[in-house]
Amino acid sequence: MDEAATRDLLVSLAASLFARGFSVGSAGNISVRLDDGYLMTPTNSSLGRLDAARLSKLGPDFRHLSGDAPSKEVFMHRAMYQARPECGAVVHLHSTMATAVSCLQDVDPGNPIPPLTPYFVMRVGRRMPIVPYYRPGDAAMEPAIHAAALNARAVLLANHGPVVGGKTLTDAVYAAEELEEAAKLFLLLRGANPRLLSGAAVDDLLATFAG
Repeated sequence: MDEAATRDLLVSLAASLFARGFSVGSAGNISVRLDDGYLMTPTNSSLGRLDAARLSKLGPDFRHLSGDAPSKEVFMHRAMYQARPECGAVVHLHSTMATAVSCLQDVDPGNPIPPLTPYFVMRVGRRMPIVPYYRPGDAAMEPAIHAAALNARAVLLANHGPVVGGKTLTDAVYAAEELEEAAKLFLLLRGANPRLLSGAAVDDLLATFAG
């Protein structure tokens, strides 16, 4: 896909996320890897009102090259790309259910959402750790995200929201959407005794739908 088409796809997918309440106001940001760098949503922009021509263009070193200034959270995207070389796009949202899980104290910080559905495992993977709380925009969280992402396709920022990687822009968006649905199921089932996918079932899914 050429850069112009990638710009249009990013704007379209971002608008869809915004329209369905996955982000509000100027919350959230998205980036995608190009052959010669990255595209990223600009700082203080709404995912529902992006202009393809004004997306931030970053070089391979994440230096701003053209377009509007990038999100102040560019460092969290850099952490994901550097931790996961196969990652082609990163989506950061403040989606309600996933953020709610990130605020809970009585969950496993190494993997707060258990394997309830095959789709969550297929899209997000075996585990999704919680990164300790940092003030939004604090670049000090970059090494913590990097360390967590070495063994996870997605992480939850405590009291903040998810950061999700994918091989392609569409993959990353689908994974972020599936994460929000898994978080919703998890919250609906709290206090119940749900049947979880077995370890063997998880292994089978990851072997069959590797990515």
